[in-house]
Amino acid sequence: MNKILIDGNSLTLEDVVKVARNYYEVDLTPEAVEKVNIARELVDRYVDEEKVVYGITTGFGKFSDVAISKGDAEELQTNLIISHSCGVGNPLHEEIVRGIMLLRANALAKGHSGIRLSTLKTLLTMLNKGVHPIIPEKGSLGASGDLAPLSHMVLVMLGEGEAIYKGKRMPGKEAMEAADIPTIKLTSKEGLALINGTQVMTAVGALTLYDAKQLLKLSDIAAALTVEAQRGIVDAFDWKVHHVRPHLGQQQTAKNLLDLLENSTYTTRQGELRVQDAYTLRCTPQIHGASRDAIGYVESKINIEINAATDNPLIFPEEEEVISGGNFHGQPMALAFDFLGIAIAELANVSERRIERLVNPQLSGLPAFLTARGGLHSGFMIAQYAAAALVSENKVLAHPASVDSIPSSANQEDHVSMGTIAARKAREIYHNAANVLAIELMAAAQAIDFYEGYQLGKGTSEAYKVIREAIPTLQEDRVMYQDINKSEALVTTHKVVEAVEKVVAIV
Repeated sequence: MNKILIDGNSLTLEDVVKVARNYYEVDLTPEAVEKVNIARELVDRYVDEEKVVYGITTGFGKFSDVAISKGDAEELQTNLIISHSCGVGNPLHEEIVRGIMLLRANALAKGHSGIRLSTLKTLLTMLNKGVHPIIPEKGSLGASGDLAPLSHMVLVMLGEGEAIYKGKRMPGKEAMEAADIPTIKLTSKEGLALINGTQVMTAVGALTLYDAKQLLKLSDIAAALTVEAQRGIVDAFDWKVHHVRPHLGQQQTAKNLLDLLENSTYTTRQGELRVQDAYTLRCTPQIHGASRDAIGYVESKINIEINAATDNPLIFPEEEEVISGGNFHGQPMALAFDFLGIAIAELANVSERRIERLVNPQLSGLPAFLTARGGLHSGFMIAQYAAAALVSENKVLAHPASVDSIPSSANQEDHVSMGTIAARKAREIYHNAANVLAIELMAAAQAIDFYEGYQLGKGTSEAYKVIREAIPTLQEDRVMYQDINKSEALVTTHKVVEAVEKVVAIV
């Protein structure tokens, strides 16, 4: 069944992808239902007792010392949402919005937020029926959580804001009516429970991480093709070399390269044509491996965050405590997403240098710019320009967002994470890197076509077939961006990786 059950503790990265991209339905486990109801009972009791608890019977942020009466609880929560809906910029992509809705629901399902079960089920019904709120991409400081963008999500639950339903943008009230979902009125604690968390940055980062893991595999495939196009030396990938410097990612990359190049007659041994290759070929295990290890670290942090309670205050029913803390602070993810962006940027950086080695006749021994009739035809000359422009842009984007902070809420919130900016930058870096690697695939295949009588490796031969099915050899100049777009589609839809993995297991 295409259905995911959430309990706040067992969601996986693959589950996020299934819901965000493959439209799996989502429901609560019975245990989650019980936990949500128990936490809500404690909130209701504290409201009845008019106990002073942040966000339940007080204002928010700098207004935490302002007491709110029981009769004003509904207005307080509604005002929170409409006043915090200050997002700007383009709407987030639908898959990211679906990821946000899933992650927020999963956090609420842990039973530490005090939301009513009916309110949580409204969010899940919207997700399952495809009512996707318009959430602007900018406006979050990453602490206290993703307040502004998450408020736009909640607006639609109230019959406000805007949403996409069945491909059409419309007012939130119309979307809810069209999907036959009753709008809600928030009560005590609920507005804060819905918006005080890190789910926007985490949704963007989680989907980027998933794609980055595939891009790592594609990077090894592209590098292997370039090694063949350069008649590269495979001795540098020998397991003994990497056993004595046992970084896991380095070892995995070296094994991938040897497996991809198995049976290749393009490759050479040291001393046959040259003693050693340039760093961009010889050091591929060290370079790709470092990014592989970094991405592994990011995955470990995301696995924690997608199953975390990140709002404030947190409800602990067994102890009958409500504690105001700082789990909404995005710093753990901000650092991770900056690291993710840097790791992906390096994959593009080394790829562009391999492209240069392919198109530069002084380095490749092949016709200049991989065209047989240079001068009349420019071949891959400007394709390398484009790759260079993208990696240069990535160098700007890779500057960490997490080293910045700016005080807000009259200095009550005096250190913020900028984690959502870090995640969005990593996503942009990924798209740039995908295009750079798409150009390398094209260039490597073109270079290989200048040779005759050689055999490609076990894995690289499958990659070459997929490339050539989509993009023919460049015999004379043609509109190049169309080829780049086709190649980029092979990268982002993972077609090359999937074809290769049918014959070679890539780690």
